[in-house]
Amino acid sequence: MATLGRAAADFLARDDLDASTLRSYGQTLRRLCLALGDRRPLESLTGDDVTGVFEVAWGDAAAKTWNRHRSAVRSFGAWAGRPELADGLERRAESRSRVPGLADDLLRRLWTVEAPVRERTLWRLLHESAAGVRPVLSLNVEDLDLADRRARVGSRWVTWRSGTARLLPELLGGRTRGPVFLADRRPGPARMRRAADLCPDTGRGRLSYERAEYLFKQATRPLDPSGRGFTLRQLWSRRGA
Repeated sequence: MATLGRAAADFLARDDLDASTLRSYGQTLRRLCLALGDRRPLESLTGDDVTGVFEVAWGDAAAKTWNRHRSAVRSFGAWAGRPELADGLERRAESRSRVPGLADDLLRRLWTVEAPVRERTLWRLLHESAAGVRPVLSLNVEDLDLADRRARVGSRWVTWRSGTARLLPELLGGRTRGPVFLADRRPGPARMRRAADLCPDTGRGRLSYERAEYLFKQATRPLDPSGRGFTLRQLWSRRGA
């Protein structure tokens, strides 16, 4: 009997998925496996089960994020002969309006929040560089030019200021290669990463966008009058002063 975990692994093992699609689909299916159990028989899964996971994991996420995960489940369901798994997931309208940046008083409070050096460095770098979250998370130690406070991402430079410059040496801890921002632990056998997304010294994988977003939202709930927390995009929608 096919299990959710086995079906997800087989789906992701196809050779017709490019690297970015594979990474995106993998994030969605890993969350489903964690929430529903990777040993759960695939035939016992219902659309309500999947919808429940989505409401908890991405209920208050941006429409673009919701739709990306929805697309992954639709693709997986069609491949597995279970298209009804996505029946309860309505596509959300995506707005092109600019996300408002955090006000200066909120930023001052954010910089005093007690958090691991990884989070504090990421937040500062996003704010000071005004770069996108994914490009920043894609940085490798080899890309960094610490003396000139910059790093190359594709064809462009990401630059930062003194706040990030103070934190980076502590974050790197002498590492000279691999992802700048690492996950908390090594990936398990069922979640093997590409070699480019693993630290050759520690074996830990690259920090995911979803995990980074979740941690920021949790850390900023006490600062948000609504109690929902803020998003990482609100750090790079305005440059640091």
